[in-house]
Amino acid sequence: MTVEDWGRTPYDDALARQLAMLEQRLAGTRGDTLVFTEHEPVFTLGLRAGAGAHLLWNEGQLQTAGVAVRETNRGGDITYHGPGQLVAYPIVSLEPQKDLHAYLRFLEDVLIDTVASFGLNAHRREGKTGIWIEHRKIAAIGVAARRWVAYHGIALNVSPNLGHFAGIIPCGIDATEGSVTSLVREGVADATLERAKAAFASAFKQRWAR
Repeated sequence: MTVEDWGRTPYDDALARQLAMLEQRLAGTRGDTLVFTEHEPVFTLGLRAGAGAHLLWNEGQLQTAGVAVRETNRGGDITYHGPGQLVAYPIVSLEPQKDLHAYLRFLEDVLIDTVASFGLNAHRREGKTGIWIEHRKIAAIGVAARRWVAYHGIALNVSPNLGHFAGIIPCGIDATEGSVTSLVREGVADATLERAKAAFASAFKQRWAR
């Protein structure tokens, strides 16, 4: 398993690089790779996003906040990416098992392990995607696969501007169903992207090896 850290990237650039890596993995010229990045502010619309039905801000509000909007072919609804949020894109072959649902459960377990390394108890939530601390969502998951090679991935809120989530109904979850949180909001004062990357990579590699 190779790990690459792209630093902060515009979403369009990262998507192009990710798709190029996908083609390499499909061709067998690249092994399984775990990519870390941190995006410039952007709302991404997944396949269930309904043409932006859960986008609350108008064009003027988006420009004032400096948040772009992009459509994508991952699963899930609308979500936010921005500075202070760890985004991980595993470009990995699911050929040995060919079970996308099992892979989603795998990513959930890795995120639960990662959050636990900061002393917090995270969990799945029945009928909802992502990872939660009580009714506060701390991580989102949205993946796609082509010929059993998975791409796209996860977003873990370390210390992002949570105010930007006001521009959407994140993952289609309205205020009566829950809210969005981060490691810092949950009281982890020394939470950093570097610590989160190390914890996620360790948990991913250990579980992937099994």
